Amino acid sequence: MFRRYFYRWRRYARNWGANLTRFNPPALLTLGFVLLIVIGAALLKLPFASHATTTWLDALFTATSAVTVTGLVVVDTGTHYTLFGQVVIALLIQVGGLGFMTFAVVGASMLGTKIGFLQQRVAQEAMNQTSLERVGQTARAVLVYSLSIESVGFVLLLLRWGPELGWLQAGWEALFYTVSAFNNAGFALNAGSLMPYAGSWLVNLVITTLFISGGIGFVVLMDVWEKRRWRFFSVNTRMVLLATLIINVVAFLLIWLLEVNNPATLGPMDWQGQVLTAWFQAVTPRTAGFNTLDIASMTNASLVLIILLMFIGGGSLSTASGLKVGTFVVLMMSTFAFLRQREEVTVLKRTVPLTQVMKALSLMMASLFLIFMGIFILDATEHTTFQKVVFEVVSAISTVGLSLGLTGELSGAGRAVVIFLMVAGRLGPLTLAYLIASPRRTHIRYADAKLQIG
Repeated sequence: MFRRYFYRWRRYARNWGANLTRFNPPALLTLGFVLLIVIGAALLKLPFASHATTTWLDALFTATSAVTVTGLVVVDTGTHYTLFGQVVIALLIQVGGLGFMTFAVVGASMLGTKIGFLQQRVAQEAMNQTSLERVGQTARAVLVYSLSIESVGFVLLLLRWGPELGWLQAGWEALFYTVSAFNNAGFALNAGSLMPYAGSWLVNLVITTLFISGGIGFVVLMDVWEKRRWRFFSVNTRMVLLATLIINVVAFLLIWLLEVNNPATLGPMDWQGQVLTAWFQAVTPRTAGFNTLDIASMTNASLVLIILLMFIGGGSLSTASGLKVGTFVVLMMSTFAFLRQREEVTVLKRTVPLTQVMKALSLMMASLFLIFMGIFILDATEHTTFQKVVFEVVSAISTVGLSLGLTGELSGAGRAVVIFLMVAGRLGPLTLAYLIASPRRTHIRYADAKLQIG
């Protein structure tokens, strides 16, 4: 009898696997994320997952925010959810941040299972790799680097909070914040995020190091670890490191300058506190989502800068989202090349292929279209200011998690829109475009057209 059921189960599994081959990689990635979100929502809906009643919409919103490592919340994570619920959220953040395909590839490798061509294509799509041979290597490296960096962050936060909170409570909070920070999730166990630790150098430096490391890109981390010297780094690694450094430093100086006389933010602080807080708020919009001061009290100019930083995002194949640093650099250099009447786009004395320039342009246009639609719908459904709507939409699609207080006030329709934006931002607008219309090559060439542009 056991053998009969075994063969029947294997036949069903083969038929299910054959049906999956009909889907393209973007469709399978989307299906995987949706299933993970549904499972997470079901777990958070359990009676012992929260101290108060959790609606299905709230559970779905929280699960989506965790899987997409956004950090937008409709209920306070630390007081609403029990320890079980918080553990579920932390697991969703870890799997969503590193990517479920990473765990699947590593698990298959450990079990000695051969990864089929379709699975390799899906993993290649999820990890943004151009080579199938590097999929398994990259997946293992992502897991090893992540656990190593998170372990160091956990120990440092535990030593900082242990004497203050008690070692058991400090251990859980250190683990939760480490996972949330490295995966750029922004989930906190305190309603004020990290505002109670605004003056702590250790907490600020550990948290910022964690989310910068997670958001810079695993390919960059691998290259830095393997090459060790600047001249041996790939062009992509040097570009991402330079761009990240420049953006962070410029953002830090601008926020310090804009907020230094603001009595609601940096004004009352001494210069050391201003430096620490300005640095934290300059780097956290790169999809981290934590805050050490009241975002709503910042000047309008600072909020505009934060919106730009959220839109740019972090590095490719990272726990961060947004437009991505590489895409932003390619777009900037494309504009520079056109203004200088150059036929080629170059970055660090290397030519950028036309296909990558077109991909960057397509990604920007798809992102702007989703942002416009999100602003249009939320402005029609929610009774709030235009500034809050724009901030919320960019934060959601860039999976940042910063908010001006609109998240908890969203209507049912508004929450559905934000859920879609978070999923779209984590999967990537181009993945959704490929899901709707599969790419098709054509060998037809048409005559040139003279169009009026500009």
